[in-house]
Amino acid sequence: MFQRLREILGFSAPAAPPPAVPDGTRWYAIGDIHGRLDLFAAMIAAIEAEIAGAPSLDHRIVLLGDLVDRGPDSAAVIARARQWQEERNLRILAGNHEDMFLAAFERVEGMRHFLKHGGYETLLSFGVTTEDLARLDIEDIHKRACEVVPGEVRDYVAGFETMIAAGDYVFVHAGIDPARPLAEQERGDLLWIRKGFLDHKGPLKKVVVHGHTIFEHVMDCGSRIGIDTGAFRSGVLTALVLEGEQRRILQARAGEDGAVQIITGDRPD
Repeated sequence: MFQRLREILGFSAPAAPPPAVPDGTRWYAIGDIHGRLDLFAAMIAAIEAEIAGAPSLDHRIVLLGDLVDRGPDSAAVIARARQWQEERNLRILAGNHEDMFLAAFERVEGMRHFLKHGGYETLLSFGVTTEDLARLDIEDIHKRACEVVPGEVRDYVAGFETMIAAGDYVFVHAGIDPARPLAEQERGDLLWIRKGFLDHKGPLKKVVVHGHTIFEHVMDCGSRIGIDTGAFRSGVLTALVLEGEQRRILQARAGEDGAVQIITGDRPD
């Protein structure tokens, strides 16, 4: 009754406050790296410089998954992520390419699928040679990969998370199933979903920050923000920076000469 009376008298409900992360924290969400150590290293340096300039803040860093495949330095990206995690509050989400990476060591057919979707470059980065990949059959490639990729690396990747919440935001690799509560999301959707999430028009319980689907620019649709800018092919790695109600972006961009620049923006494109 009161709502109807408000409508008759022309009163409108107060606007909801903008989404925010907890006070005193600054969050960095970094999109799909895909073996681009050059871009990742530049992004780390830029974030470390910002952290040094704001020592009173509680800095949190999230990698949105797909550290591996397609780019040339997957092994080094994993190693650098492990090192950074020892130094900072860094959490890592599993992507669909981590899923394929792990499945490749479990069965031969998993290796075949992995090689078709960027795993070729990943195995090279761990020391499998182009000669091995050219002359060996799939069973022997599987055996060789199990020899050169340390079990501790596979265990480390297997420990990546699937969802991280921060205030009014939630970080995932691919997206969520809008029909399910956040607590009931399935791993397959969190790592692989596109249809049903990207075309969802209604509100979501939290703003979903995700990678997985490549956009030329940061895609801010209100209830979801896509920050995979295709680093392995575009040479652009994107981070979304959240502090209170504020949003901005950092990008590591490789030029034609191979030099990497850091570009900052006040808000997503």
